[in-house]
Amino acid sequence: MTPNKNHSIPEQFVFGQVKSCSVVVNLKGEAVTSDAGLTLIAELERKREITSRFARCFKDYRAPNKVLYPVHNLIAQRIYGLIGVA
Repeated sequence: MTPNKNHSIPEQFVFGQVKSCSVVVNLKGEAVTSDAGLTLIAELERKREITSRFARCFKDYRAPNKVLYPVHNLIAQRIYGLIGVA
């Protein structure tokens, strides 16, 4: 059975505000930005706190007075880097 227009996927989704700009996912096949996926991932991260929960699984043996970046930041940077390359 072929779905009709009334049962199709919505043409756009609207997400929350990101740095005072609205985020809209448009499925019409128009030009898109290359980093839109990271914006979606960042919003999911804010809601679910996945990287901070994952970071709590690690024990940081570094000297606290020499730590420039906490484990959470290092993990988030690595994950976002991998997502951006994919």
